[in-house]
Amino acid sequence: MHMQRTLDPDEIKAWLKPRPRDSHKGDYGNVGIIGGAPGMAGAALLAGRAALLLGAGRVHVGLLDDRLAVDFEAPELMLTTPDRVLGLASPGCLVIGPGLGLATAARGWLEPALATALPLLLDADALNQIAADPTLADRVRQRRAATLLTPHPGEAGRLLGRSGSEVQADRPGALRELVLRYGAGVLLKGADSLIGFPGRPIWRNTTGNPGMAAPGMGDVLAGMIAALAARGLEIEQAAVVAAHLHGAAGDHAVGTGLGPDGLAASEVARAARTLLNELIYRVP
Repeated sequence: MHMQRTLDPDEIKAWLKPRPRDSHKGDYGNVGIIGGAPGMAGAALLAGRAALLLGAGRVHVGLLDDRLAVDFEAPELMLTTPDRVLGLASPGCLVIGPGLGLATAARGWLEPALATALPLLLDADALNQIAADPTLADRVRQRRAATLLTPHPGEAGRLLGRSGSEVQADRPGALRELVLRYGAGVLLKGADSLIGFPGRPIWRNTTGNPGMAAPGMGDVLAGMIAALAARGLEIEQAAVVAAHLHGAAGDHAVGTGLGPDGLAASEVARAARTLLNELIYRVP
């Protein structure tokens, strides 16, 4: 895992296939998202909306805050309870963490999520809980299904027992240590995001801009990865494609005058949809 590869749009284009004429939504998998504690429901909704925009067949959002019955901005989302999301059908991908919080109830949903046989993306407060609890860390290592951790430098530092500034001082080294320690794939977010999986080269993404240092960007990225995994990509491929598209969408949005200052995560999600379709259907 010492070699680094810069993401090449032409290479990842080969992983993405046009939709057959006789498609139905069941062909594009199920995404499940668990999070959205009171005061943080927006994080889970942003992830769910991004999964819809990246073409997932069905998106189920299990909110810890049970006061919401529908997302009026995206009524296609199925808002439900975390226990129902844990029964997500295959093919699919499960995300836990956006807006999850650190309450005892949140840990109660993290434990069964780690036991799922589906590909699992761990983000935000799911990572903070794992960093603080050796038992949960062991369960990450024991998972047989595909697992991806998506920390920003601060979360990566907590997972490694050091500061975020130390992570930033040696991002490739921190990534390698995280992959080794947790036996899982890791997407280390930040400028020039790095993606590593056990026994695999490190991928380096060069798209993106400082306007993406804004609320909700990580939630959107999580939903994008989950949608691509649910659609049939391996979790490593989904992470690579989503990292490229996420940054490129931010660049596209800034290029159209939407930033960098004040760039919103929801704007990036919509731009990512445009770029995904261009990548799949554009004639070379």
